[in-house]
Amino acid sequence: MNTEQDSNHISEGASRDRRANGDQSGEFAGYRRLIDLGIALSAEHDHDRLMERILLEAKDFTHADAGTLYLKTEADTLCFQILRNDTLDIAMGGTTGVAIDFPEVMLLDDSGEPNMHNVASAAANSGDTINIADAYTSSRYDFSGTKAFDERSGYRSTSFLTVPLKNHEGMVIGVMQLLNARDRKTGDVIAFDPEIEPLIDALASQAAVSLDNEMLLEAQKQLLDAFIELIAGAIDAKSPYTGGHCQRVPELTKMLARAACDQTDGPFKDFELTEDEWYELHIAGWLHDCGKVTTPEYVVDKATKLETIYDRIHEVRMRFEVLKRDAEIEYLRARLDGGNHAKLKAGLDAKLAALDDDYEFIAECNVGGEFMADDRIERAREIANREWTRTISDRIGISYDEARRKEREPEAKLPVAEKLLADRADHIIERETQDLIAPDNRWGFNMRVPERKYNLGEVYNLCVGRGTLTDEDRFKINEHMIQTIKMLESLPFPRNLKRVPEYAGGHHEKMDGTGYPRGLSEVDMSVPARIMAIADIFEALTAADRPYKAPKKLSESVKIMGFMEKDAHIDGELFRLFLQSGVYKEYGKRFLKREQIDEVDVASYLQAAE
Repeated sequence: MNTEQDSNHISEGASRDRRANGDQSGEFAGYRRLIDLGIALSAEHDHDRLMERILLEAKDFTHADAGTLYLKTEADTLCFQILRNDTLDIAMGGTTGVAIDFPEVMLLDDSGEPNMHNVASAAANSGDTINIADAYTSSRYDFSGTKAFDERSGYRSTSFLTVPLKNHEGMVIGVMQLLNARDRKTGDVIAFDPEIEPLIDALASQAAVSLDNEMLLEAQKQLLDAFIELIAGAIDAKSPYTGGHCQRVPELTKMLARAACDQTDGPFKDFELTEDEWYELHIAGWLHDCGKVTTPEYVVDKATKLETIYDRIHEVRMRFEVLKRDAEIEYLRARLDGGNHAKLKAGLDAKLAALDDDYEFIAECNVGGEFMADDRIERAREIANREWTRTISDRIGISYDEARRKEREPEAKLPVAEKLLADRADHIIERETQDLIAPDNRWGFNMRVPERKYNLGEVYNLCVGRGTLTDEDRFKINEHMIQTIKMLESLPFPRNLKRVPEYAGGHHEKMDGTGYPRGLSEVDMSVPARIMAIADIFEALTAADRPYKAPKKLSESVKIMGFMEKDAHIDGELFRLFLQSGVYKEYGKRFLKREQIDEVDVASYLQAAE
């Protein structure tokens, strides 16, 4: 419906009201209309349409030729919102999309005192309705601006009815100004009848409450949005590995959802989202990783196998240094005892070279860049069995928590020979009861939980097969989905946002049921949840702000997702829509580096599905 139709619709509604009450007294009919209008205003949630209806109904009540609606700003001004003039055929503001470029009305003068010269600001400052029969004969208010407008337009602004809009607390939130009342029989411009003022005041009161409620809801919505974006920004800022992930996933989610809504045939021809459902998806996108606030940064950012809060490779290196010093001391003592210099030196050089080689191997294992085959694991364990001598207690100057873990074994008498690399009892951090997942938990989580919360064992970590993460580390990272769902389901979302936890909590599920944290399959997931899964994966593949990997090109990312589609990890229909609609390319232009954007053979993926 366009703006002209909106205006006609509102006026026609008012006319129907009058006809329906034609057999009643004018006063009763007026109050009946007020009741009906109050109900209508309370049901209108679109800000621009609400303001238009308020002004158009007031014009119709008073048979005014023109009208203006202002809202009070935090800067103590009145800002034009709606402007209508029937004679001049002017419709500005609101749903028209035509901006009102008139300057705002100042509520305070240069000295900081209330501006009582302008009739609109006077009504706002005093809180009183002002009825002026003829602006050209009035000396109380400054109408120079009005007269200048009249001179330019050929119009004559005569009678004014300026009404403050007060909310339920009596605060003025705006001003409604009606202009040039007309005689219903002759059409002549007349003064506004004082007897109509109580009705207009009542209308203004209803309008103010409706506007105030609508603005309060909008302010709360803006606060919620800002808070959500603050949380997402904090998660992204927490780790350089996530970058702008929480900000880009919502955008890609909405792009693919819009493509699905645009379909007129195929599997998504009946898919559509209401305004509330779009907002629901928006919030879910921004909060889809909120559980990451509970994931320790040193786990998320674990760049090497021995890294915790610091990289323990430095500690290991010092043990090798100790062994090298021990070898040198042994060599020097043998020399002092009269041993063969050449033979002893050759033996020392061989020991030092072997220690250097072993350390280089351990350091290489720590990086996690090469697959740990069985022979590599065996060599790591052999090196670990070397011994070095510790002469200082390892139970002083440590934290209370670590000291408790040390108490699991009796303290050895010093000096003590220790393994060069060890899996000690104090390396184990046990899982607390609250960290377990009950089989019958109310959320339906079915992830396998490792027995220990963390295992910091040096050999255990160095022998990780691929990457840097242990099973315990990986579970801790994946656990962010459990925390996301728990956090979101604990929030008292209103009825129109009830599906936020479902949308946000499913982006690591797979169509074949092998995902987490609930092991859902395709039939268990809504279309928006499946859309978010694709958005999350594609963003992660193409992200150019991850320090641990080079950004992938479009073709590389699509190829990987093609394999995922074949393995039933992502929705095949949505993947094809993602390609066919060009969403992948649109996203690339907006968020990827130029060198990442290359050609994708979309046809090959679409043909493979036939």
